[in-house]
Amino acid sequence: MKTQILGFVAAIVVFAGFGIPSASACTGIRIKPQDGSVITARTMEFAADLQSNVIVVPRQTAFVGTAPGDKPGLRWKSKYAMAGANAFGMPVIVDGLNEKGLAAAIFYFPGFAKYQEFKEEDAGKTIAPWEVPLYLLGNCASVKEAVEAVQGLRVVEVVQKDMGYAPPCHYILNDTAGQCVVLEYVDGELKIHENPLGVVTNSPTFDWHVTNLRNYVDLSANNAPPVDLAGLKLASFGQGSGMLGLPGDFTPPSRFIRAVAFSQSALPVATAREGVLQAFHILNQFDIPKGSARGVDHGKQVADFTLWTSASDLTNLRYHFRTFDNSRIRMIDLKKMDLDAKDIKTVAMNGKEIIEDVSSQAK
Repeated sequence: MKTQILGFVAAIVVFAGFGIPSASACTGIRIKPQDGSVITARTMEFAADLQSNVIVVPRQTAFVGTAPGDKPGLRWKSKYAMAGANAFGMPVIVDGLNEKGLAAAIFYFPGFAKYQEFKEEDAGKTIAPWEVPLYLLGNCASVKEAVEAVQGLRVVEVVQKDMGYAPPCHYILNDTAGQCVVLEYVDGELKIHENPLGVVTNSPTFDWHVTNLRNYVDLSANNAPPVDLAGLKLASFGQGSGMLGLPGDFTPPSRFIRAVAFSQSALPVATAREGVLQAFHILNQFDIPKGSARGVDHGKQVADFTLWTSASDLTNLRYHFRTFDNSRIRMIDLKKMDLDAKDIKTVAMNGKEIIEDVSSQAK
């Protein structure tokens, strides 16, 4: 076994030498509790610390979009307040919700994202890929409004200075009515995909993932019944035989299948709070420890791991999160925040795990 493990690690290094890219391995799901609430949740994987914190952006906050060459693009003021996780200390939201219950999130989309062509005359309606959720959450109350709004934008290739390249992104939108779409820029055109499952991962394109579901139509949450082969009766060894064949690796296609399987087979829960906890439990299946997913990205050896996991209660306007270093679930309640504040407020996501000593409670 030790020899096999060492050989496996050596193979990783060899493949890394050929420049196989490492892609962010994020997974997104949606839960609909019986009280009518809507919960969206996701993991955030990357090979380096994105320095994320939760920010609360008040109404009427002014923004200037980024055009190529770090030039100013679209200018706007946010109509709605919002909360969510940022990156690199920037006043942007890569995952979050607004006061109307619209949620928006960025997911990595390497090898397939190709943004719209930039024209100088369009600078006034141009934004960078990482600014899309910020704009839509600040100006739209529903998925329908967001779909209309995004078609008036020019989303173009802009280098993100902390990353050193233009991040390849696609986006998922959810609202309190249960509407969900995935937005993808492919071959310079915006593609809008209806998403009744509320699931998203990474490359390839969303429609490819939906087609790939057909390869798993025999999966079931119920155990497979015994079979009789020429008088030989064969029964499963135990629970879970209905899910035999479920892919368990970290690739986007496999995670998409697992996300659909687990979110669709989850037993109904009554309340939004239970839905949030259920979402975190489901996403435990997608938690990546450091070292399990390695590769080369832009010439550097990298290893993706789960930086943080979030769950947005779109009905009660609460943003929940936990991190790699602190698995305790923490929450920001938008209803308790000053949505007309003068400045953006920041809540730190970092912090060490607290291990409680309960020895004294022994009876």
